[in-house]
Amino acid sequence: MANANQTLPAFLLLGFSDLKALQGPLFWVVLLVYLVTLLGNFLIILLTQVSPTLHSPMYFFLCHLSIVEVLYTTDIVPRTLADLASPHPRAISFWGCAAQMYNFIVLGISEGCLLTAMAYDRYVAICRPLHYSTLMSRRACAAMVGISWLVGIITATTHSSLIFTLPFPSRPTIPHFLCDILPVLRMASAGKHRSEISVMTATVVFIMVPFSLIVTSYVCILGAILAMGSTQSHRKVFSTCSSHLLMVSLFFGTASITYIWPQEGSSVTTDRILSLFCTIITPVLNPIIYTLRNKEVTRALRHVVKRQVPSP
Repeated sequence: MANANQTLPAFLLLGFSDLKALQGPLFWVVLLVYLVTLLGNFLIILLTQVSPTLHSPMYFFLCHLSIVEVLYTTDIVPRTLADLASPHPRAISFWGCAAQMYNFIVLGISEGCLLTAMAYDRYVAICRPLHYSTLMSRRACAAMVGISWLVGIITATTHSSLIFTLPFPSRPTIPHFLCDILPVLRMASAGKHRSEISVMTATVVFIMVPFSLIVTSYVCILGAILAMGSTQSHRKVFSTCSSHLLMVSLFFGTASITYIWPQEGSSVTTDRILSLFCTIITPVLNPIIYTLRNKEVTRALRHVVKRQVPSP
């Protein structure tokens, strides 16, 4: 990083400036998706707070997952919308870029940890039902959420400190719409080797480990399902797990492609599309999946609507 007598460089985010014909339509699409994301996730937060039927560990985690999704998109989308509305690429300050990456890492890691906690909740509910109230007590759930945020904060602090103490050119230009880890690292003059080490470390620890724990939980759940003789029991268990499995597939699937994909096999367009999917599309799917595929949530929504709308 520059010394005390040097000016910290601003990062020029190229965004979608090379696709000028698509900037206008893309602005309205991103804005619409962002508003739906806010509405849907705030709705889930509200329902989990006011509906007694949703006062369980599973929906406690879902509430915090929705909070993460709201903050996650808000860290990225308003800046992206401003860039899409501008005819020319716009710069982001050194500390603005650092803050965006810091928040991005905190929320991304916290989301992965929360999805892991939700998998553990399903494991305990199905495989160890007699111990559920003890293992998934309110204190235990609060501790899992706290650990999720703590892991995200520690990871973001470590990564951001390492990355933003690297030497950067005086006018770094990033062919991306956000200050993600890989695009910023590629601008540093520290070389490709350090970039690969950082990416592999993040991949192994923060993608593969949570994903492996989730897979282990569902292997145990599958064994418990096969031991059940009733087809109705199979359907009930599957219905409680299908929404979570879909969210896990979306989150870890896109994260794995983004950060495990060989650098020589990727392109600027591919990176932007994947990041757009992770930061804008995935968060809007969370409330859609949990409201359309979850009978308890839809039942709670109908009950709240009936209470607010008087009968004729």
